[in-house]
Amino acid sequence: MAEPHKSLVTVDTLILGAGAAGLMCAMQAAQRGKSTLVLDHAKQAGKKILISGGGRCNFTNLHTSPENFLSENPHFCKSALSRYTQWDFLELVNKHGIPWHEKTLGQLFCDDSAKDIVQMLLRECKSAGAKVQLRTEILSVDYDHGYRVRTSEGDFEAKSLVIATGGLSMPKLGATPLGYQIAEQFGHRIVPVRAGLVPFTLHDHDKAAYEELPGVATEVIAENQRTAFKEAMLFTHRGLSGPAMLQISSYWFPGESLEVNLLPHLDVSDLLKTARQETPKATVASCLAKHLPKRLVQALQTQSETRGVPWQHKALGDISNVEIEKISKYLHSWSVKPNGTEGYRTAEVTLGGVDVNQVSSKTMESQLQPGLYFIGEVLDVTGWLGGYNFQWAWSSGWVAGQSV
Repeated sequence: MAEPHKSLVTVDTLILGAGAAGLMCAMQAAQRGKSTLVLDHAKQAGKKILISGGGRCNFTNLHTSPENFLSENPHFCKSALSRYTQWDFLELVNKHGIPWHEKTLGQLFCDDSAKDIVQMLLRECKSAGAKVQLRTEILSVDYDHGYRVRTSEGDFEAKSLVIATGGLSMPKLGATPLGYQIAEQFGHRIVPVRAGLVPFTLHDHDKAAYEELPGVATEVIAENQRTAFKEAMLFTHRGLSGPAMLQISSYWFPGESLEVNLLPHLDVSDLLKTARQETPKATVASCLAKHLPKRLVQALQTQSETRGVPWQHKALGDISNVEIEKISKYLHSWSVKPNGTEGYRTAEVTLGGVDVNQVSSKTMESQLQPGLYFIGEVLDVTGWLGGYNFQWAWSSGWVAGQSV
């Protein structure tokens, strides 16, 4: 804990949070000649960067646009995303000679390790003169013609205070509600927060029905009344995961069902009618198993009884057109009602946050409190899965760094 005699440190810009947004802001502010200090309670900087993308950091997406973000004000993110783009960040990555590759849907990953991105940001901070101080717990924040932050390592004063503390997702990495608390202290509204990009859990009866499927994955279109995503779905011991489920979880609310097209590349009706002509003695299951994982077909076959679409052990030659249409509808519109989600424990992001209508979209400065800035995940801006949230961190951090 702090010792009473520890001296007061004064800087131009004080940033709380040594994550993606905070480090980007620090290097930009310092490059402009501002004395800049980043404080974080963690033992190492960029912890979320380090574990992202399976340890290879999906650091941006080539297709980044405002349409890939959720917010009560969908226009807020436009300015920052246009002023510091995915191409700007890629230029920085290339400048440091970090090898990268593109995966599906425009996702960019490090060839080697996410450590490359963290080291790049820290090198840029050091080169510009920004300091990063870890293992420092924030105890209180006050304002009187400037900001005074009391910490476990002494007191700090600054003209500008930047909140880059992130959301509530992944508490094992040290996530706390500190950013929201500071925002509320200075009169900001918090858009209700919840876990986003998170696996679903299933009710006990559904878990029992699909208990043989953990590890089984297939490409689907998952949709609800708001949106649809065509990506892979993965069965887990607790429920449903995979990119399609993580994506749509950000648009899902408790009590709602999801419609899942299990065979988005095929017309099941045409498939079964053609197969009935060519191989009438083959079973429906054997036909479908050529296009879906066999274990999934078996589970769906068993469940078809309770869904009023019985086709267990039926030969193709014995099913009518009416039955084929029922099977087709069942597989193209497989309905599931999640019990809930796995919550912040495994969520990649936090939806909601500091109300962006009280923040300048051009500078990230509070409209209620001079010299107070909010960047990254603490704001009510949440990206899709696939590098979009990192790009928001880079863009919002860069914008604030030009203004502090």
